[in-house]
Amino acid sequence: MRWKFKPETNPQITSKLAQELGVDTTLAKLLVNRGIETYEEAESFFRPSLTNLHNPYLMKDMELAVERIEKAILEGENILVYGDYDVDGTTSVSLLSS
Repeated sequence: MRWKFKPETNPQITSKLAQELGVDTTLAKLLVNRGIETYEEAESFFRPSLTNLHNPYLMKDMELAVERIEKAILEGENILVYGDYDVDGTTSVSLLSS
């Protein structure tokens, strides 16, 4: 397998973004590499809003899952919350379990 390098970011976009955000060009370059090229896009990235989230019902079988969870709650069943062992996994399980 060969490494594939992304093309260099546009230095004008990177410089402008760095100046607008008041950050180093290295951080601005990372943002541009991720498709974030404007102040507004960066603001949305760093200060996300619930309105920017995708509709969870776009996930396959979400309605079935919601119905099953509602049934379990109404019937007093136990619900197992499982997550992986990295930081975001354990944090997610903690939040859902509390």
